[in-house]
Amino acid sequence: MRRAQFISADEAARVICDGNTVALVGGGGGLLEAAHLFEAIERRFLAAGEPRNLTLIHALGLGDRNTTGLNRFAHEGLVAKVVGGHWVWSPRMQALAREEKIAAYVLPAGVLMQLFREIGAGRPGLLSHVGLGTFIDPRIEGGRMNHSARETLVEYVTIAGRELLLYRAFPIHVAIVRGSLADEDGNISVQNEAAKLDVQAVALAARNSGGKVIVQVKHRVPAGSIPAHQVHIPAAWVSAIVVDPKQRITYDIERDAAINGSQRCAPSPQAPAVLDVREVIARRAFREISDGAVVNFGFGIPDAVARLLVERGQQQRVFTTIEHGIYGGELMTGMQFGFSRNASAMIDAPTQFDFYSGGGLDLAFLGFGEIDGRGDVNVSKLNGTPIGPGGFIDIAHNARRVVFCGTFDTRGAQVSVGNGRLSILRPGTIRKLVRKVEQISFSAASARSRGQEITYVTERAVFRLLDGSVTLTEVAPGLDIRRDILDQMDFQPQVLSAPLLMNAADFGADPAAQGSSQIS
Repeated sequence: MRRAQFISADEAARVICDGNTVALVGGGGGLLEAAHLFEAIERRFLAAGEPRNLTLIHALGLGDRNTTGLNRFAHEGLVAKVVGGHWVWSPRMQALAREEKIAAYVLPAGVLMQLFREIGAGRPGLLSHVGLGTFIDPRIEGGRMNHSARETLVEYVTIAGRELLLYRAFPIHVAIVRGSLADEDGNISVQNEAAKLDVQAVALAARNSGGKVIVQVKHRVPAGSIPAHQVHIPAAWVSAIVVDPKQRITYDIERDAAINGSQRCAPSPQAPAVLDVREVIARRAFREISDGAVVNFGFGIPDAVARLLVERGQQQRVFTTIEHGIYGGELMTGMQFGFSRNASAMIDAPTQFDFYSGGGLDLAFLGFGEIDGRGDVNVSKLNGTPIGPGGFIDIAHNARRVVFCGTFDTRGAQVSVGNGRLSILRPGTIRKLVRKVEQISFSAASARSRGQEITYVTERAVFRLLDGSVTLTEVAPGLDIRRDILDQMDFQPQVLSAPLLMNAADFGADPAAQGSSQIS
């Protein structure tokens, strides 16, 4: 039996050749990120100018919006092409795409994770309904994010009268993944990590493409010491292992048993929420929750809805999920979105997306960057900069009900919240309810054909997609519909003959709770 090689990070970096397609695993905040290996690859390029012209493939966003994660690869010449599910954690890579120095593509995160499995199984690609009617659809943009992106990654097909997209398979030359433990034989466990993500699928894709599987771990342990059911990548798939004893579960946390799921811990203390527009939107969106629902919470304001479940002691009302493969627990926010304390279950992320794709999701709370008069939503490209939807498209396409949560406008807006009402002190300079979205991340027309229920919640008003039209159904107390809402939009929605008032309790009926909010 061949045993995997244990090598240094610098030796591992030299495995990668010019022009290789390299698949990465990880999420924001350092989740399952092989940071030691990423740093070694960057160091080699800066010192020797090698490797060059890589194609990077990653499903989720990686980095800290500064130097880590995908930012390590964001050097002109190191990378020629990126196919990423989410870009916001890497401003450097976003800049290369915006400046046309790389070919930039976006595919939905769940699609990419499932595609890795298809590549590993030797099939020609992934057939999926996810992405139809959005910018992923080749009849629209085909996932291309700049002019340098000219390849066809997605085909429109019909099978048995059903419209589908074929996401083409491609070989993976190198997989860079992370685990917790490696035994002397080369078996890998992720037992101390905060999620499994697509580690197994990415390793499989590279192994059966004839490529290399390089794994970073924290500990090297004796052969046979990892129980078989805790081996997530078998030794037969592994090419080389790099041990990093300084590896941390997140950028900030070395180890946390409540986050890796090895034991239950006391809930973390909750700081009192500030009464601002984010809180107002979360409170109103919370009212859409129905008992017994399987719910997904997206990044941003939606994670404040998840916080309210914990704060109000109502976690048992629903099954909470996030696309990283996590069920239950206390969802973490900000850079640590994707982590959960005291989760009830952790499965691999491709299987989680199978569950979503097959119709298992009752309700999703998602953010938005823009909404237009057709009801389409954009989260993936703003002002020419690739943002990437992450799992947004997979989730929005498949949930029975979707509640989009976001501020009415942005940049410089000032509002006052309290005493059960909202006051507009100064509108923002950037409108988010626009005539036409810059890019279609969610297609309202497709949603209507699927019979989805769609709601858009802002601090000023609530809209619903009714009979094919964006319809204003609720107004914040204290506002004038014409002056504060309709005149501040680039399209005119339908308006119920008697719009409801949003619940005053969501705006802080207690004078002591009054505060102001600056929307940046």
